[in-house]
Amino acid sequence: MNPALDRIRIVLSHTSHPGNIGAAARAMKTMGLSQLYLVNPAADPDGVGRARSSNARDVLEGAVVCQTLEEALAGTVLAAALTARQRELAPTPRWAREAAPRIVGATAHGPVALVFGNETAGLANDEVALCSLPVMIPTNPVYSSLNLGAAVQVMCYELRLAALDPGAPPAPDNPPASFEEIRHFHEHLEAAVTQSGFHDPANPKRLLPRLRRLFDRIALERDEVSLLRGMLKTFMKHPGNKVD
Repeated sequence: MNPALDRIRIVLSHTSHPGNIGAAARAMKTMGLSQLYLVNPAADPDGVGRARSSNARDVLEGAVVCQTLEEALAGTVLAAALTARQRELAPTPRWAREAAPRIVGATAHGPVALVFGNETAGLANDEVALCSLPVMIPTNPVYSSLNLGAAVQVMCYELRLAALDPGAPPAPDNPPASFEEIRHFHEHLEAAVTQSGFHDPANPKRLLPRLRRLFDRIALERDEVSLLRGMLKTFMKHPGNKVD
């Protein structure tokens, strides 16, 4: 067993075919991963899913079923979203091989998640927005269609390579902010910019997504979130202060 791989969640969001869940479980087990999370699957894995999972039924039967992606990401220190294209107002995607060491390195501080979307539409923009690291597989641009099970296999392979690489960069010294800490920070930031009048909820434009992209690029650490929230709290206590 590899401790880093044990802390990686493979999250499948709104999967429509149970057979693909089984194929994902099989792909995970071949690479030493076991933490499978299912977000509102269209159907529970049935006989087809169990058959396609082959001898990975333990992964399939141990899957955690969640109603929302937020629930599946709870407690994680990094969430990566597999996407086939650049999303507007999202950080620049990283190739799978480039992203894998960062994902594995973050496991030194807690669980991480790699999120896959629905077979037909992929991840929705609001789901990608919950993840700070977009990841792409360098497929043929002329024909980039990739089966869900195959995509999970490719990514699990890259994660295993990164976990077994003796020359991999060390884990970051300072713990990254958790999913909940980042979420509460953005809620606090939205309240602060709204109270100040800088943000108009009736005419939001794209301020909040731009701010999220900015902080996702920085990859906030836990101490930095505490610092920023302390500043916001002070600013909100003294809304009349002006800086020219």
